[in-house]
Amino acid sequence: PPRTPGEAQARRLLSAELATPEAQLPLRRDERGRPWLHAPLAHVGTGWSHSGDYLLVAIGAHARLGVDIEHQRARPRLLELAQRFFHAGEVAALQALAEPAREALFFRLWCAKEALLKAHGHGLSFGLHRLRFGEDAAGVLQLTWCDPALGVAARWQVHEWVPAPDYRAALAWYPLESA
Repeated sequence: PPRTPGEAQARRLLSAELATPEAQLPLRRDERGRPWLHAPLAHVGTGWSHSGDYLLVAIGAHARLGVDIEHQRARPRLLELAQRFFHAGEVAALQALAEPAREALFFRLWCAKEALLKAHGHGLSFGLHRLRFGEDAAGVLQLTWCDPALGVAARWQVHEWVPAPDYRAALAWYPLESA
């Protein structure tokens, strides 16, 4: 049975995309609850996220994938959350901004971090402070440092976007060696 909001729909979408009957979809969860496809689809990575009326599903070959979608809403104690959970360098970047830029960066960071931790399989309990994002010259988020347990920071890729008004989304992937 589905364990998370949107899981039943995600399974239907994966089944259709992979041309595999839903009952035969080789989808299992590991000890942390992360969904994995097994043989004969073990080379396919997947993940999904649900927020409000939206479901985001990712699928790709030879990569660990993670996605996050968040409803961007006013959070009066945004800096307190960042100070408690984010890397010190990200907190400093947020403190340097005024609203609404601060709120926008907070949600960008949150989505990127959650997507990456989902992709790796650790989830939020691993600690949002154990990875650091920064903006490059074009304003694109880049992973600048991560705990070695997450792999090599330079190999992680993140794509972020606004899928609907007041929502942020991010897709993170780490390429795996193809067989």
